[in-house]
Amino acid sequence: MAMLENDWLEVLEGEFCKPYYKELYRFVLNEYQTAQVFPPSDDIFNAFHLTPLHEVKAVIIGQDPYHNVGQAHGLCFSVKPEVDIPPSLVNIYQELHDDLGCFIPNNGYLVKWAEQGVLMLNTVLTVRAHLANSHRGKGWEEFTDAAIRALNTQDRPIVFILWGKPAQMKKSMLNNPNHLILEAPHPSPLSAYRGFFGSRPFSKTNDFLREHGAEAIDWQIENR
Repeated sequence: MAMLENDWLEVLEGEFCKPYYKELYRFVLNEYQTAQVFPPSDDIFNAFHLTPLHEVKAVIIGQDPYHNVGQAHGLCFSVKPEVDIPPSLVNIYQELHDDLGCFIPNNGYLVKWAEQGVLMLNTVLTVRAHLANSHRGKGWEEFTDAAIRALNTQDRPIVFILWGKPAQMKKSMLNNPNHLILEAPHPSPLSAYRGFFGSRPFSKTNDFLREHGAEAIDWQIENR
């Protein structure tokens, strides 16, 4: 696993010494040695690498990485440029189009969002190939909860975008009145029509950032 090197290390380094993380590390190491696991080990902490703590403006919380070959690269909902756009991201793009008028791009590579301060954090950071949720309950949740608690303590306004019940379960940790919490059903085809479409998270995020003197996010993903 590639270690954290930016300001996330200062707030999360204590986690690496805790018993749960030592067990998690042993489990994940064994999984990579004995099975096919995603994302590639060097990409596990990409959400933190690409979006330093001091730059976070918005947080999108996912569940666990995509579990098919070549998809996951460490950012929730994002896939590598050459990979077909997954159904949930298709719906995210449709809502983005309806909300802000962005054109729907030909790829699902969301690094541009991460580089503008959108922390794209799965609550579980690894998965065995073709077995969704196979690394759930092994310790990643405790680690990512520590990151969410660190974000909650930040003085500057941050938008937390909680899609679906697993993400919304994190709401209890978010008690800082400086922040904005946006909740909606998950964008998956099974639930998007229950209120994800029309929820306008992208314009609401930008309006909030502008109201508090921060630069809005350019949500448009370009064609590649």
